[in-house]
Amino acid sequence: MELRALFLLPLCFPGLQSQTPEVQRRREGDTLYIQCPYAPWTTDQQIKYWCLPWGNGGCQEVLRTYLEDSVQSSDKRIKIKDNRTSKTVSVTMTDLKAENSGTYFCAIYSSYSNYPRLKTISLIVFRELLRWELDTLTVQCPAGYGMAWCRGQTDCTGPAGRQTSSKQSQTKSLQDRVTMQYNGQGALVVTMKNLKNQDSGVYWCALGSGHTRKMEIVLSVFKRTQKLPAKESGIVSVQCHYKIADYQAVSKAWCKIKEGKMCNVLVTTRSESPAGNSTARGGVRIQDDTQQGIVTVTMEQLQVQDSGVYWCALQDGSDLLRMEEVTLSVSKALPPGGFPDSERRSQEILLGDSCSGNTFLILSVVLLILLLLALLTSIALAVRYSRLLLRTGTSEAEDTSDRAEGTAQPGSTGRRESSQDDSKGPAYINLDVQSHPNPEDPLYCNVELGQAPRNPQHVEYAVIAFNQSPRTGRE
Repeated sequence: MELRALFLLPLCFPGLQSQTPEVQRRREGDTLYIQCPYAPWTTDQQIKYWCLPWGNGGCQEVLRTYLEDSVQSSDKRIKIKDNRTSKTVSVTMTDLKAENSGTYFCAIYSSYSNYPRLKTISLIVFRELLRWELDTLTVQCPAGYGMAWCRGQTDCTGPAGRQTSSKQSQTKSLQDRVTMQYNGQGALVVTMKNLKNQDSGVYWCALGSGHTRKMEIVLSVFKRTQKLPAKESGIVSVQCHYKIADYQAVSKAWCKIKEGKMCNVLVTTRSESPAGNSTARGGVRIQDDTQQGIVTVTMEQLQVQDSGVYWCALQDGSDLLRMEEVTLSVSKALPPGGFPDSERRSQEILLGDSCSGNTFLILSVVLLILLLLALLTSIALAVRYSRLLLRTGTSEAEDTSDRAEGTAQPGSTGRRESSQDDSKGPAYINLDVQSHPNPEDPLYCNVELGQAPRNPQHVEYAVIAFNQSPRTGRE
């Protein structure tokens, strides 16, 4: 009977079939929502729990349904709801904090200290922190005995042997950058000073020998950068800022990055200068204003080979801690009335391309204009020719009409001249006889009746002119 009960227990509570936690990662401020189904034959009176592990299989209650189907925590950030229709317990956690990281499970109350699990999750809420280089990071881990500070998966360090007093924790040494100590509430406080870009990564608070992850930190350390253009034979000035309280008494240096990422010191405030805050060497000057927290570096008579990456740095012994990274670009000065060789070549290429494009455009426009002119000329000639043909036809018609109105005798031409109104004056007909086949033949001039005025007031004459005097047979 007991064996049968043990066999049926996973069937009644499916969550028992797999105790491997489901990992859930969230950023601080995000929301977690999970659903835990339970067996259909579970009674409505059984209480549903949202728990943290406690003891040997026990439940450290976070929230439970009790007599209601939906319950909220006092701060309203956690809510548990029992949907009896779908036989599902849902849990919602809002505005998550890094301290909420841990292992949680849904459970149903069975008997005293017996809470069969429906689903187990490993919740990791990470805190995203952004810092500048040389800043200080302080993290307080949750209270717990045997807490350690870890980076990555296995690199963990505890406070044993490194616990410092308040006086010791205020040291400004650049060598000892990480300190850990417990505060009055039993929480581990971790302090990381003089942060570097390579300190970026994932850190977490680990509890106990098993290094249970309690809180995770995602740290991003950014370096301050500047980009400065300059001309050959010119001058450039750089200002770098620092925290007076932390680095007022620390020496400052100006160095240039060489191959292998080593920074070669060009000038430093740790020099023969009595004040120790202003020195110059090889056209490079450095000055430290400890009252304002500003380091000023001046470089004169720049050359093209001065281009490169420089650091404003704190100097502690042989170690250098970068305050700011400066990228300097020195270009050649323009010769009188021209360009540097490289720039001249670039200009020639650009001008050549521009000229080629302009030439093509001009030729296209000229050809288009010529084509339009040819078309207009053709049209004009065609119109003119048409008008000429029209005029020629009209003239021929007028000549034919004139001949019809004159004499019809062969070998002669006639022309009648009259005023606009025949009734106002005499009308004449002039007949010019150029030749006649027989001079003795009579010559007649006929005047039509319609051409004579109705009431003539003057006598009309016909003037006949002969090209050759007529001959008579009588003498």
